[in-house]
Amino acid sequence: MSKVRVRFAPSPTGPLHLGGVRTALYDYLFAKNQGGEFILRIEDTDTARYVEGAEEYIMEALEWCGIIPDESPKHGGPFAPYKQSERRDIYDKYLGEILKTDYAYLAFDTTEELDEVRKEFETNGDVFAYNYITRNRLKNSLTLSKEEVQKLIDEKVPYVVRFKMPVDRILNLEDIIRGKSSVNTNTLDDKVLVKNDGMPTYHFANIVDDHEMEISHVIRGEEWLPSLGLHYLLYEAMGWEKPQFAHLSLILKPEGKGKLSKRDGDKFGFPVFPLDYKDSETGNVSKGYREEGYLPDAFINMVALLGWSPANDREILTLDEMVQEFDLHKVHKAGARFNKEKAEWFNHEYLVSRSDEDVLKLLKDCKGLELKNCSDDKLLRIISLMKERATFVKDIITDGQFFFEAPAAYDEKAVKKSWNEATIELMNDFAVKLENSDFEVDSLKKDIHDFAESKSVGMGKVMMPLRLCLVGELKGPDVPDIMQILGKEETIARIKNAVNNIH
Repeated sequence: MSKVRVRFAPSPTGPLHLGGVRTALYDYLFAKNQGGEFILRIEDTDTARYVEGAEEYIMEALEWCGIIPDESPKHGGPFAPYKQSERRDIYDKYLGEILKTDYAYLAFDTTEELDEVRKEFETNGDVFAYNYITRNRLKNSLTLSKEEVQKLIDEKVPYVVRFKMPVDRILNLEDIIRGKSSVNTNTLDDKVLVKNDGMPTYHFANIVDDHEMEISHVIRGEEWLPSLGLHYLLYEAMGWEKPQFAHLSLILKPEGKGKLSKRDGDKFGFPVFPLDYKDSETGNVSKGYREEGYLPDAFINMVALLGWSPANDREILTLDEMVQEFDLHKVHKAGARFNKEKAEWFNHEYLVSRSDEDVLKLLKDCKGLELKNCSDDKLLRIISLMKERATFVKDIITDGQFFFEAPAAYDEKAVKKSWNEATIELMNDFAVKLENSDFEVDSLKKDIHDFAESKSVGMGKVMMPLRLCLVGELKGPDVPDIMQILGKEETIARIKNAVNNIH
C-alpha cells in the first residue's frame, strides 16, 4: 500500500461524540499531510442499535467542522458503496473464503444453552468464554460431524460464524502511537464474525472493508486495542497485507476519572456533541457546539489539541496549518482532559480575529436575537466596541443590550458607589453642556475632561455616574464610544431619566 488512505467509520447508533470528531479530524489531518485520501464509511451492521437520522447527523456534523471526505455515501467514490448494509454480497463472498480455512467455524449454540454453560462456570467461581478450552464441548462444526452440520443448515437452525483463535501463540503487535506490545492468543476468545441474521459483526466487516477500500492506516479509539490481536489474525487468515494501526487515547472528564460523557456536559454546562441532537424516543435535545455559538474553526482547533501538540506549543492554527504540522507520532498516549474554559477561550480568540463585517453576518444568522431594526452601520460600530469582550457572537447583543434599550433599572451596588445628592446637579449640568457637542468621540472625551475640570472634580466623579445613566451598571466599553453610538438626543434623555429615577 503506497498511497495513504484512511477512513472514519462511525456507527449510526446516535449522535457523533466529541471523541468521534477528534478521530475523524486526526484521520483527515494525517491523510492530507501525507497527500492521501480521507474516506467516510458508515458501519451500520448493528441493526438493533441503529438510530434513524444518525447517519445524516454524522455527515452534517463533519461538514460543519470542515472535515470533508474524499469518498463517502454522499460523495461516492471508486470503492462504493460506503454503507456496510449495502455491502452484504461482498461479506458473503469473503465469508465463503474464510470458512475454507482453519480460522473459522459454525456455532449452533442457542442463547439458553450458552447461559447454562455460563452458570456452570460461575458456580465453580470461573468466568465463561467461548475459546480454545470450551469450544470442543459446545455445539459447533468442530464437534459435530459434517452430516450433522449439514442437517442443521438444511433445517435452517440459526448459527453464527466464529473465529477459531489459534492456541498458545504470541502475537507481536505494533501501534504508531503506543509502540510495540504482545498478546498470547490463549487470552482471546472466539469472537463472532457473522451473526445469526447473516450480518457481519464489526470485526469481520471492518477487516473486509479496509482491505477492499485499500486502507493504509487505521486510526481509531483505544477501546479497540483489545481487538487488535484478532484483527491481526483476520488479516493473516485472509492472506492480506494489514494496515498500520494507531489507537487514540480517551478524552477525559473535566475532573475526576473516566471518559468524557454527556452527563459531564449536563453537569458542567457544555456540549459534548458538535450539533444539537434530538433523541427520537424521548424528544430530549442535547446541546451542540454549533447552536451554542461556537465557530467551527475554533471548535476544530480546540478538538485538535485534545491529545496532540504542534511545534513551539502553538495554540491557534487554521485547518491548513494543522495539516502542515500534523504527525501521528506526536499524538499523546495519555488521555486529554476536556476544559470548558479553554474551549471558550478558543472561541473568543477566533471571534476577535474575524472582521467586523464577518461578525455582522454571523450576528444576523443568530437565532432568537432581536436586532431592533438597527442599521448595519450602527451594528458595525457596536461590534467594533464589543467584539473584544465577547466569547460568543450573541454576547455582542446580549451584553450590549444597553445600545438598544435605555436602562429600566439601575444596579444597586453601582448606585451606592457612584451616586449621591451632588451627582444630580453634576449630571444635570453636564446634560446642558452636551447640547453644544458635535458628538464625535474625541470631542466627547474633551467635553468630559473640560467639564470635570470646570467643576473641580476628578474624572471618576463624572465618568462613573455617566456610565450608570447610560448603561444601568458600571460596565461596558469607553463612555464616549457609548455616547457617540447612542447619539445626542438619546444620551441626554438617559441622563435626565437617571436623574429623575435614581434615589
